[in-house]
Amino acid sequence: MHRIAESPPRRTIVVETTGAAGSEQAPAPEPETEPAPPSRARFSDVLKAYVALTKPRIVELLLITTVPAMFLAARLSYDGLPHWLTVIAVVAAGALAAGSANAINCYIDRHIDQLMRRTQRRPIPQHTVHPRNALIFGLIAGAISIVLIGFASNLLAAALTLGAIFYYDVVYTMWLKRTTAMNTVWGGVCGAAPVLIGWAAVTGTLSIEAWILFAVVFLWQPPHFFALAIKYADDYAAAGIPMLTVVAPMRRVGIESVVYAWLTLAASLALWPLGMTPLYGVVALITGGLFCLEAHKMHGRICRDEPIKPMRLFHWSITYLTLLFVAVAVDSFLV
Repeated sequence: MHRIAESPPRRTIVVETTGAAGSEQAPAPEPETEPAPPSRARFSDVLKAYVALTKPRIVELLLITTVPAMFLAARLSYDGLPHWLTVIAVVAAGALAAGSANAINCYIDRHIDQLMRRTQRRPIPQHTVHPRNALIFGLIAGAISIVLIGFASNLLAAALTLGAIFYYDVVYTMWLKRTTAMNTVWGGVCGAAPVLIGWAAVTGTLSIEAWILFAVVFLWQPPHFFALAIKYADDYAAAGIPMLTVVAPMRRVGIESVVYAWLTLAASLALWPLGMTPLYGVVALITGGLFCLEAHKMHGRICRDEPIKPMRLFHWSITYLTLLFVAVAVDSFLV
């Protein structure tokens, strides 16, 4: 476990980027104690700011794993499909829960966000939303999500939802992110939780298949976030966040990306003999193989001291996870 007491020194990493945003370093502003929103703001701008607090792209990716898990759970449990009202309720509650966790995260990280080029345009650093209002918004959204999923499904799904929000904001954001280079790895627990929530909402239990899907998403996250952390390594260093890309040699980052990519492939194939069709197996094998190949390519560029191109792995990782869970959903209709 790596711990730091102060901001680590900057390091030079050769990263291939495109556009002005990727090639210029914006000066890091001094942190402010409590930024105040402007006195006059259009309602549409404020609404957009609150939506931005929820980090919609992350919410979308979480739901991509939740819904297929619900369809597979229904097919394996009672050879049918989940009730459409349950699906709608879980999707709505899941979006609220993820948005809640992200909004609270923005409140907790408001001083860090001012120091990082990637996050300076978030609503709180831009003074569009007052920190206190962001916190209240996040807490209310979280409470609604837990109540909604509890009434629409069962207490297990509600408890898992509460646990995921708590883990992300307290365990990860307030502790792991600030104290250890393993933050990306162990932070994957909350990122993989929607799979368990969706499964529990349909069946009221968690079977071995649910835990395998959880393992797929959990193991997928390190290569996904390592790629992003390589591109923004200087930002994390300036903010004093001990990401692996800041405190460890870049070759170790490349090796771990390769290892986790292969573990992700293995976990996805472990689901194949548990009632999945050949369609799922072929998709898991091909897409997982390409995921591993891209991780190997990034590691090779690191070893040869070439431009790393981390965003190639980042974008392909999203494509991989999407295709794999689409295969899970389609597979549920084929049997």
